[in-house]
Amino acid sequence: MTKMQIYRVIEEAIKKPPVPHDPAKQSLKAWAMYCLRDRGFKVVYAQNSDFAIETKGGDKLYFKVSNTADNLDNEFGWIVWDSTTKTASLVPPQA
Repeated sequence: MTKMQIYRVIEEAIKKPPVPHDPAKQSLKAWAMYCLRDRGFKVVYAQNSDFAIETKGGDKLYFKVSNTADNLDNEFGWIVWDSTTKTASLVPPQA
């Protein structure tokens, strides 16, 4: 699977989650990790980001979460929560 295909599956996992995100019950990070694990991704600890996804080839894709789309570091993939529309979106890394 190419990185673009992986990002498409990740985007689908957060657009059609197994459970809706409820900021009062869980953090965005915990919810995102749950959604990705539910889709079969291996979610692992990452020192310089919120978490990483380990691919079958052993590569890691690094992610951070945010409640705003402002000032996102292009080095990471981002899962951004929009509290107005109550939806999450994926911003792939640009590096």
